[in-house]
Amino acid sequence: MSMRSLQIILGVTMLVFALPAAAQTPAKKTSATDAAATTTAPPAKKVDLPTPPPNYEYGPQGRRDPFVSLINRGNDGKDTGAATARRADGVPGMLTGELTVHGILQTRGAWVAMVSGPDGKVYTVRAGERLADGVIRSVNATTVVILQAVNDPLSLEKQREVRKFLRGGGDVK
Repeated sequence: MSMRSLQIILGVTMLVFALPAAAQTPAKKTSATDAAATTTAPPAKKVDLPTPPPNYEYGPQGRRDPFVSLINRGNDGKDTGAATARRADGVPGMLTGELTVHGILQTRGAWVAMVSGPDGKVYTVRAGERLADGVIRSVNATTVVILQAVNDPLSLEKQREVRKFLRGGGDVK
């Protein structure tokens, strides 16, 4: 094909696509008052919603209340016959995620960490002490290392190492 025939084919193709767009008729121009009359809709009819009687009470009939949070709900104090698991007081009842390191000091050649939990009290912990979900593996000048038990049936690892730093957040390995 020559260059001239390519130009002709390209020109015809452009005309084929341009003609339908040009064949459309332009929209009818309206005056400003006509446009204002068409844009204002008639006022919406106000619908009176029914009101419940004054002594109305919602009966869930086995359904949950959609406005109550599902997080940390437990059994809501209802005793279902099963023994409820109560966490121990102090350090043995703390979870690894709840632990905050406030200070680390050395006493009699061993490192001791000052930690607090959700109760706001400060406790001293050493290597080997148990938590609710793990064991304190070691304490050094800047870090408390916790061996946390992983309670996930889909996880291949059953324990993970969590580092709680004196200055800042935690690191999971």
